[in-house]
Amino acid sequence: MGLDLHAHNHLQHYDMLKDMWVSLAPMPTPRYAATSFLRGSKIYVLGGRQSKYAVNAFEVFDIETRSWTKFPNIPCKRAFSSFVILDNHLYSLGGLRQGRLYRQPKFLRTMDMFDMEQGGWLKMERSFFLKKRRADFVAGALNGRVIVAGGLGNQPTVLETAEAFHPGKNKWEILPAMPTPRCACSSIVVKNCLLAVGGVNQGLSDAVEALCVSDS
Repeated sequence: MGLDLHAHNHLQHYDMLKDMWVSLAPMPTPRYAATSFLRGSKIYVLGGRQSKYAVNAFEVFDIETRSWTKFPNIPCKRAFSSFVILDNHLYSLGGLRQGRLYRQPKFLRTMDMFDMEQGGWLKMERSFFLKKRRADFVAGALNGRVIVAGGLGNQPTVLETAEAFHPGKNKWEILPAMPTPRCACSSIVVKNCLLAVGGVNQGLSDAVEALCVSDS
């Protein structure tokens, strides 16, 4: 997003040998606050916002051909959701459905799953949804599970709860709560541990905590 508050569609890469930024083909859908993944030679870009509202665009940039391909849109348009790739599936989790046409904003338990091999979204039963409504939370893949923790929900304080989806069992399991409840964290998976870095509680947080999941 630029100073004029309009979403941009720029794509650039840094050339280390020439010490300069090089412009590539622009994104088909301008947006900010999108989520991106690198998988093989492709960059997957999902969601994001234009102005105040969420977009459900799903587009993929091929590094080798330097071209964009539009994928099927995310089924449920929402902001502050999280995305996780596990094996050959991409999970779209939770989020906030923003108020439009006199509708109130609503935190969601929704889980959508994209089959990377078949190239389509799978219809998920409500029994597969998250146990807790949440948005702006930590998420990652650990030891064959999809992990979510913290974030914002229907309660007046930041969430501390954590849960894990086990694809083999097709169910969510309760995990130990976050020692420091937070939303808006940065996160990274290192050595089978999900690190939650910084974020916001009643104010800015400098907490760095890790969740490690064993086979049992």
